Amino acid sequence: MSTNLNYEKYKSDGSHLGDLLEWVDKRFPATMLWKSQVGEYYAPKNFNFWYFFGSLALLVLVIQIVTGIFLVMHYKPDGNLNANGIPGAFASVNYIMYDVPWGWLVRYMHSTGASAFFIVVYLHMFRGMLYGSYRKPRELVWIFGVLIFLCLMAEAFMGYLLPWGQMSLWGAQVIINLFSALPLIGDPLTIWIRGDFVISDATLNRFFSFHVIAVPLVLLGLIAAHLIALHEVGSNNPDGVEIGDKLDEKGIPLDGIPFHPYYTVKDIVGVVVFLAVFSIVVFFMPEGGGYFLEYNNFFQSDPLKTPPHIAPVWYFTPFYSMLRAMVWNFFWIDAKLWGVIAMGAGVVILAFLPWLDRSPAKSIRYRGPIFKTLLAVFVFAFLILGYLGTKAPGYKFFDTGFLDGDVIAQIFTVYYFLFFLTMPFWSKIDKCKPVPERVTWK
Repeated sequence: MSTNLNYEKYKSDGSHLGDLLEWVDKRFPATMLWKSQVGEYYAPKNFNFWYFFGSLALLVLVIQIVTGIFLVMHYKPDGNLNANGIPGAFASVNYIMYDVPWGWLVRYMHSTGASAFFIVVYLHMFRGMLYGSYRKPRELVWIFGVLIFLCLMAEAFMGYLLPWGQMSLWGAQVIINLFSALPLIGDPLTIWIRGDFVISDATLNRFFSFHVIAVPLVLLGLIAAHLIALHEVGSNNPDGVEIGDKLDEKGIPLDGIPFHPYYTVKDIVGVVVFLAVFSIVVFFMPEGGGYFLEYNNFFQSDPLKTPPHIAPVWYFTPFYSMLRAMVWNFFWIDAKLWGVIAMGAGVVILAFLPWLDRSPAKSIRYRGPIFKTLLAVFVFAFLILGYLGTKAPGYKFFDTGFLDGDVIAQIFTVYYFLFFLTMPFWSKIDKCKPVPERVTWK
């Protein structure tokens, strides 16, 4: 039986707290974990604004877990009508909003937190594209990040059904029916996901189980793997330079500083600003203009009354636009299946970025004009796809036929995939600036 005696260097300082810490360290490596993962984890000294969003994502995760626990205390996943002719789930949401003390605040924090989660995650992923954080040796960190994004999408979709409002019911109906486009297994798979031939109480109960227990457990495991992989290879920086290549006589990176206290204190600034904006939204505009909470979802679900326009929440709309952009039948595959393929591929293709990018430089600071131009158009295309996903099919910009929304969506969907598929070619020929040996910092 081997014994780890590394705790000997963390001797008591004579205080009761020191004695307690020494007792814990003899049985669990608390101090060693703190030092290795935070106190003596050296991060590049040139982090900028873009590096706030990783810690903000963890903050929003905590907000969602805590508010979710309080919501589950009062929510009932019941799709059947009560004595008043109101579905039990919808009635329980109203109960939380009007009868539970501060229930409205908890519910609005959770709904706003869902949108905030995707905002910070999208910005976090964009920062990775800006500075090449997916490049060697961080390929696994990036892949874990894409899996976290997929998990978040599943979590948000299943949670969207729980209020059992009009858009909850019909949004779930549209998305679940997409699985029926799969050949051979489509129809049985759709019935299996619903648990019934239509969206019903069985669907609500299984979505509740996945939203509250199964998906969060997978999400927490992926986040842990993401952080472990990150601390194994070290953080990237705006210069894309590996700080581990230049060490002093003690083996400490010359361009690194301890994450604590420097970045823990710096992150507090980002947290304060974020919480200020978050509070303004929660208290003054929790519906977010109909993007965070759609107005139709304040009406109870009615399977006999279809809303005039069914669209997912804003964070799904770029990929929903890709789904609707597929209107052609070719290679003996119908348009619906091509739409499902495009929507799924739009997320999955992100995982291949480490191998698609062949540029000698990681960071946009040293990339050439081709990358900068194509990335700017890519961001614009993604935002327009997101906007068009909130509109009904046949939408016209400026109420004219000159800018047809469906045609624009098709063009930008093609561009979205061409950006990645042609990257091995244009990233090679792009004229890059010389990359410095050490990070630049003032």
